[in-house]
Amino acid sequence: MSALPACPKCQSEFTYEDGSTYVCPECAHEWSAQDAAPADDDARVYRDSAGNVLQDGDTVTVIKDLKLKGSGGVVKMGTKVKSIRLVDSDHDIDCKIDGFGQMSLKSEFVKKV
Repeated sequence: MSALPACPKCQSEFTYEDGSTYVCPECAHEWSAQDAAPADDDARVYRDSAGNVLQDGDTVTVIKDLKLKGSGGVVKMGTKVKSIRLVDSDHDIDCKIDGFGQMSLKSEFVKKV
């Protein structure tokens, strides 16, 4: 196993060192040794559809109509969701929506208020 880091773009293990930079031969991505330092896994950054950083307790609005699986209901565009909780799963946001109860949303379908 190589002591060189895997490519951060394509995760290829076939990287090589070229002076003070690392190069991936599969996707041609280049990065410096400082960028290759291991990142803090606990510091995941959640962003909304506009690129704003989300935090626990934020208020967001839904940017498009979202069909609900199972019940056949629809969360309408513009619905305000208060006190979100960020989780590390496929759906980034756990929340309560009036009239629908507890649900999970993807951060790509909301915008920070």
